[in-house]
Amino acid sequence: MTLFNDLSLLYTRPGFLLRRAHQISAAVFEDECRNVGLTPAQFGVLTVLRSAPGLDQSRLARALGFDKVTVLRVIRGLEERGLVERSPAPDSRRNLAVELTQAGDKLLTESQKPAERAYERLMEPLSAEQQVELVALLQLMTEGLEEHARAAFVPANKPRSS
Repeated sequence: MTLFNDLSLLYTRPGFLLRRAHQISAAVFEDECRNVGLTPAQFGVLTVLRSAPGLDQSRLARALGFDKVTVLRVIRGLEERGLVERSPAPDSRRNLAVELTQAGDKLLTESQKPAERAYERLMEPLSAEQQVELVALLQLMTEGLEEHARAAFVPANKPRSS
């Protein structure tokens, strides 16, 4: 059997399995959060903004590991729904600060239970020990390969380097 004919070589590759797991994760999240109308990316933006109000768009993108185009698209959609507001960033005229509106904060609160159900559904096939191990392995993998990422990841609570 040649290398190209053995599908098990494809189906056991980490990249294939990670992509498939991401597809399933997004589908489960969207299913559970259908009534609140949030995607995983929107939920992530709202969650970061609650923890770091007034974050500028560039730092928000890094806090989620998004590229600037993706975060801008998500912000615009949330802004159209009245869930976030943008204003000039206090430390940079070229950048905009993003904040949750009262409606955005309320929707984020309403989304907590469906988001938790999505997490539980996603992790359900694993034992408690396997869940901890999976998260630890994914953290190890992403931290070890961060230099290869297309978009940088810098947690919102990490202080800026001078």
